[in-house]
Amino acid sequence: FMFSGLFRSFASQRPKPWPSKSPMFCSNYCGLPSHRRAHTLTVLFILTCALVYITLLEETPRDTAYNTKRGIVASILVFLCFGVTQAKDGPFTRPHPAYWRFWLCVSVVYELFLIFILFQTVHDGRQFMKYIDPKLGVPLPERDYGGNCLIYDPGNTSDPFHNVWDKMDGFVPAHFLGWYIKTLMIRDWWMCMIISVMFEFLEYSLEHQLPNFSECWWDHWIMDVLLCNSFGIYCGMKTLGWLSMKPYQWQGLWNIPTYKDKIKRIAFQFTPYSWVKFEWRPASSLRRWLAVLGIIFMFLLAELNTFYLKFVLWMPPEHYLVLLRLVYFVNVGGVAMREIYDFMDDPKFHKKLGQQAWLVSAITVTEFLIVVKYDPKTIMLPIPFFVMQLGCEGGVKIDRLKQSKTRRRRQEVRADLDRPAGDGSTAAPSGRSKLNGSSETLRQRKS
Repeated sequence: FMFSGLFRSFASQRPKPWPSKSPMFCSNYCGLPSHRRAHTLTVLFILTCALVYITLLEETPRDTAYNTKRGIVASILVFLCFGVTQAKDGPFTRPHPAYWRFWLCVSVVYELFLIFILFQTVHDGRQFMKYIDPKLGVPLPERDYGGNCLIYDPGNTSDPFHNVWDKMDGFVPAHFLGWYIKTLMIRDWWMCMIISVMFEFLEYSLEHQLPNFSECWWDHWIMDVLLCNSFGIYCGMKTLGWLSMKPYQWQGLWNIPTYKDKIKRIAFQFTPYSWVKFEWRPASSLRRWLAVLGIIFMFLLAELNTFYLKFVLWMPPEHYLVLLRLVYFVNVGGVAMREIYDFMDDPKFHKKLGQQAWLVSAITVTEFLIVVKYDPKTIMLPIPFFVMQLGCEGGVKIDRLKQSKTRRRRQEVRADLDRPAGDGSTAAPSGRSKLNGSSETLRQRKS
């Protein structure tokens, strides 16, 4: 009798349920953001069992280098376990808040790694990469990314369009997918197009520093901007339109009657919990104008760091570390942009910059400082006169001038190779030729 009366008293004090379409109903009754448990005791128990097993049941190897690597990896994993269970939640809750807490901790680890590399000498920093992959720490071979820019090559009777087909490689879907994801982050068509076009101008301006920036004019503007980038931005904007119009139902999974609707609900778990349309409005105030300029600048700097980092740290473009860095920015970029937008749009409620946005900004700046320290000569190379002279006159003239200069250099190198030496024999090239390579590189470029 006593327990039944106590139950009735609690039942009478229970608040009335909110309407089914109210967000507060979702947070209090559907178990979405507020009732998700972090399982701190479970993670702590599993972590303790793993450490006890390593301490008591596993014999420690005598290899110092192996133990050092394993100790560093174990320290990182323990930190990730702590962060996934104890770190502060960000603006995203799907597919699970622990997923975004994990990438927040990865940001901390990556920034600490970059700080460590920054404080090393150039030689020690490059050789330290051998501890990650023994294949690293070796100078990259010279590559010639320029060449014949004719769309229709009459000299090649078997395939006159071979220059176009040579550009159809894995970078074409990479460009499309990259700009599709960037559009989902920025959520604005004009900002995406501005960043896309400005990066092509940066490639024109910096191709004297990095050879892989050297592309044909139609590769810059037709394949990259008009086809890959624009199509990725278009698909991204269509996806944003669908997400803004998608009906958001916060009904719990176990309350859905049919299995078909349950599967659909599981698929929707990987879509946003709610939708916020970004309205940057850069001309509305000086603060927003400077903020938008800063966002564009940081985006372009992060793009350039992708190419310069692998150049100064001697990482091949196909190395898995380059891919892992891109995967990292894909996962943290959306959170950082949402935190920046909240900080810009409502500074009274969001009084400080979000944690992921702060870390991404620090990481971008630290990467650039590593580039400056490890190879200052490359980034301080003066811009060639023909780039400054023809930078605003179209890419066709620049390509023609580059091809004429390349033909002139090849003729000079060919004359040097054919000129007899003092003893009557053909002079062998010593050191680096005018084409920045050896005679073998010259033959490869001719072929």
